[in-house]
Amino acid sequence: MLDSNEAKISAKRIISRCNELAKITCMEAEITRLYLSKEHLIVNKLVGQWMQEAGMLVWQDEVGNICGRYNSTFIKTPAVILGSHLDTVKNAGRYDGILGVLSSIEVVYWLNKKNIRLKLAIEVIGFGDEEGTRFGITLLGSRAITGTWKKKWLFYTDVEEISISQAMINFGLNSNNIHNASRNVEDIVAYVELHIEQGPCLEKENLPLGVVTNIHGARRFKCKFVGESGHAGTVPMMYRRDALIAFSEWITYMEYITIKTHSQLVATVGIINCSPGAINVIPGMINFSLDIRGPKDVLLESLSYVLFKQAKRIANNRHLNFEYEEYYRTSETICDTTLQNILCTSIEKVQGKSILLPSGAGHDAVAIAERWPVAMLFIRNYRGISHNPEESVNINDIVLALQAYSDAVFRIVEEKSKYYNSH
Repeated sequence: MLDSNEAKISAKRIISRCNELAKITCMEAEITRLYLSKEHLIVNKLVGQWMQEAGMLVWQDEVGNICGRYNSTFIKTPAVILGSHLDTVKNAGRYDGILGVLSSIEVVYWLNKKNIRLKLAIEVIGFGDEEGTRFGITLLGSRAITGTWKKKWLFYTDVEEISISQAMINFGLNSNNIHNASRNVEDIVAYVELHIEQGPCLEKENLPLGVVTNIHGARRFKCKFVGESGHAGTVPMMYRRDALIAFSEWITYMEYITIKTHSQLVATVGIINCSPGAINVIPGMINFSLDIRGPKDVLLESLSYVLFKQAKRIANNRHLNFEYEEYYRTSETICDTTLQNILCTSIEKVQGKSILLPSGAGHDAVAIAERWPVAMLFIRNYRGISHNPEESVNINDIVLALQAYSDAVFRIVEEKSKYYNSH
């Protein structure tokens, strides 16, 4: 485990580097860094340089993840993977994802500085796409690692109609080589991710750190109400087929029924497009996104059924059509119990006790968990605000997080190396 002085040095460096990465953005007045953008490439080169300085062998894989490996005493041993993502949402904060990558680099930095080699290798991965902001599909970086990357995704496009395939070419990648990013099951023994808590629980408990028990499942849909455009001054209200009015009626119901159904269910409409979008024309079509999340698949299926049934009823009553298409889904992810217990022990060493928390947000751990055991350590985040410039992490909390994280890595390596050596 890092001592307090080492952790303080690293915490200051992490804050400085978070600030440095925040300047690499495609928007002048905000932090926005999209998958396979020129900003993504710049960040990868910089983070790769920091990985190299920490003593790692560094490479960028076939989908744009930046990877570093710190070999064990014996070069061919499997690895414990540490990391998170380097992409952001639009108008993001500077810690979501990034803090986890930089903290992982610091753990390796001190191992290398002290000339310590563990019984298993440590790899750090800065995943290229966790947010899905550019193409609407999340976890593209981690899906490649698990070998679950789908070829149809190559044809998905961004708002400028640039396909993933073309974006990869622009980035210097070859989409024919995506399969080479996939890792063999036996080459990885665990994945551990440090991440800001995207909620207020730790702050409410006045604790810097907590352990994640499970990650909620999610469904994403493209939806639309289709009515009829018309002159805003000549069509009487009673004869209108106004798609926006139908949508307004439905979204109010969405809020009501989601709250009523289950306390951990959430539903969000984040994108709305009103067509034709003129001040003197009745809206004839509303295209919108729907994101629903919750702790159990059955709850997600039930909520989506009820929401779409109500949308169709509203559409029928107003002589409109309603259509929807699911384009993304994940199931609830359970974090590995053994790894949870190790994290709890390490956290208790630095803050006296630990608490268990669910995560309502998705993480790269969701994809990784399909092949390997995963665990997550949460760090307190001011008011639980994330995906927002107001993200703020206390440097003293980072110090404790680094101490607990480094201690847990040692313990996980010891635990997993027993299993590895026995086989």
